[in-house]
Amino acid sequence: MAFNINEFRKLGLTNGGVRPSLFEVVISPNIGEDSATLTKFTFTCTASEIPAATIGSIDVGYFGRQIKLAGDRTFSDWTVTVLNDEDFSVRNMFEAWSNQINQFVGNVKLSNGNSYKNGSAIVTQYGKSGDKLRSYEFVGIFPINIANIGLSWDETNRIQTFDVTFSYDYWVPLVTGSTALPIDTGMPGGTRAPI
Repeated sequence: MAFNINEFRKLGLTNGGVRPSLFEVVISPNIGEDSATLTKFTFTCTASEIPAATIGSIDVGYFGRQIKLAGDRTFSDWTVTVLNDEDFSVRNMFEAWSNQINQFVGNVKLSNGNSYKNGSAIVTQYGKSGDKLRSYEFVGIFPINIANIGLSWDETNRIQTFDVTFSYDYWVPLVTGSTALPIDTGMPGGTRAPI
């Protein structure tokens, strides 16, 4: 391989590369929240992540040697960072959701069955032209940690932020900018949109 910048320009990032700042997160807790708060969350969610795809491995021994076989898929927790406004409406939504799972005082849940998991979230990566490049839907999502907000007299010229970490059952890719076969979700109802 020649160390030639023109070869990289021709064969490397031929579409200009994806920008980490061009993303959007939409969440639907389905706990009776109002649409204004959901919209506000989308505008104040300043950081997120595209989920990892992790399959474990199983070591199998044979006559003193090991081979590796594919194990089960696992889904790591997912975290977002949110700007806090003076109305605290987005944080209030997450605290209300957490309260339905386990009350702050009563140590009992308020939701019926597993209804606290009826929500979903979608993170979408955009291209520089504004087109959706890829989306991921998180199914069976619920908050497991609403992080603290640090307070300090020394902190000036900043807007407060806080993190929310979610657990979920699984994620599925929804769209892509390239052509590919649909994905079989393994669930009743078959396939999702092409990935």
